[in-house]
Amino acid sequence: MAKYDGKEIRNTKGFMLRDNMSAYQYHQTLQKVQTGELLRLRPGVFAEPVSLADTMLDMDVLIPGGVVCMYSAWEHYELSTQVPNAFCVAIPRKRKLVLPEFPPITLYYWSDHLLEFGTVQAEVHGHDVHITDLERSVCDAIKYRNKIGLDVCAEILRAYLRRPSSNIPKLTEYAKKLRVAATLKKYLEVWVEAPPIPNKIEMAKYVLAGMYI
Repeated sequence: MAKYDGKEIRNTKGFMLRDNMSAYQYHQTLQKVQTGELLRLRPGVFAEPVSLADTMLDMDVLIPGGVVCMYSAWEHYELSTQVPNAFCVAIPRKRKLVLPEFPPITLYYWSDHLLEFGTVQAEVHGHDVHITDLERSVCDAIKYRNKIGLDVCAEILRAYLRRPSSNIPKLTEYAKKLRVAATLKKYLEVWVEAPPIPNKIEMAKYVLAGMYI
């Protein structure tokens, strides 16, 4: 715990909150922000630069109600070799938010339905965060394939299909809800011609025959 005015300031998952400080401690904290010893992440939330070196932060403190998604989710599920240059977080479409200068955060503005659909609470690098689940993350890659690149989209889908735990029926149901079922079907047609896991050939054929699509 950091000490200001000779007293400890209780940390909340690596952050120092204004609510935990005395008036004098808060004044000292603002002075340390000016000297660069501390960073002001958002009103009332501060951190030492070294504490931000982790690969994941407590997004509920930085961006309450945000959902970790896209590149950050793909990195978590080991679906892509792409290294995210910022934390990817989805927030409500109409929400106004001022981002801190550090850490770098890329915002995605989603409808309330998309923020609730296919999202879970999970532990990521020691932090409990709200994140898109595995199948939702794959479908997002398909949905935004033109923005992220077709090669990245294909890499993510191939990595998913190679996983023993992949759930093709669930994936196709998600694809329907996100209106990318037709695109997923095209990818699966290519996969059936050169399947990476033999015991999933029949499942993919059922999908293409119309059982799930």
